[in-house]
Amino acid sequence: MLDSVLGKLARQHDPNVLVGFETADDAGVYQLTPELALVQTVDFFTPIVDDPYVFGQIAATNALSDIYAMGGRPLTALALVCFPDSGELKTLEDMLAGGLSKMVEANCTVIGGHSIRDDELKLGYAVTGTVHPQRVRANSGATAGDRLIFTKALGTGVISTAIKRGKANFAWVRDAVRSMTALNRAAAEVISEGFAVHGLTDVTGFGLLGHAREMAMASHVSLRIHAARVPVLQGALECVRSGMVPGGLKANRSFTEGCVEFADNVPQDMGTLLYDPQTAGGLLISVEGSDADRLLSQLRNAGIAAEEIGEVVAKQKPLIAVL
Repeated sequence: MLDSVLGKLARQHDPNVLVGFETADDAGVYQLTPELALVQTVDFFTPIVDDPYVFGQIAATNALSDIYAMGGRPLTALALVCFPDSGELKTLEDMLAGGLSKMVEANCTVIGGHSIRDDELKLGYAVTGTVHPQRVRANSGATAGDRLIFTKALGTGVISTAIKRGKANFAWVRDAVRSMTALNRAAAEVISEGFAVHGLTDVTGFGLLGHAREMAMASHVSLRIHAARVPVLQGALECVRSGMVPGGLKANRSFTEGCVEFADNVPQDMGTLLYDPQTAGGLLISVEGSDADRLLSQLRNAGIAAEEIGEVVAKQKPLIAVL
């Protein structure tokens, strides 16, 4: 809905805006000086796990991810809290303590926030970071011949649905939480080490195919994704087969499926999972073909789970081919 509404609004013409909402990128970038730009983002959502401390960690990790996806370094954060009158203050304290633990890990200072009474609990952060204007990593630079690398694994959306329905086993929850509380900081640091990365985005609420669509449209290219190479969290496919599919996945599929074509050999459950809305998901990296193997090796050497999942081709139909 926001995408359709923003598209109707008049554009503000400010030459200092390096990245606005036109390309549906992960964060906005505003230039202050020839050597300094601000990176700004905001994100909040309802609980997806039962433990309030872990929920706080996930909310902070998710918000910080947008800064890393733009090549930035997070500096400050403002907490956004919706909390019911009937809620226990210990729950609020634990949520904020969990979020603070991740902000401390990211060297990002929480300097305030805002709260309102709401029957539905929500938590998130507005994060501000910095980046050199010449080192911004946007989703709009993918080039034909690039190879696509993806960090982390898919499935947090369907596993969160299983948690809410009391159907998730311990191993599924453990692995999903471990993924959702892992900062993308280390991956961003590796990416900054002289690799020819042309496009970068983090895979969150729109799912892998939704964010791939944004990258392809912003870059005026097409993408090929090899479904069998996409890493998947333990239990994710079982959740899909059992019908534990969140509403966000269905919305993502409705919004994106018109530009996606699946090969006949792609299993239906895997095809569905590619639309799964992720929380604090991995980075989708479009890197020059000659640098791909070296980048993949460096990411793995840094302890980051990463896989090559596809390639960028000249713009054609379909916009995204899943093979």
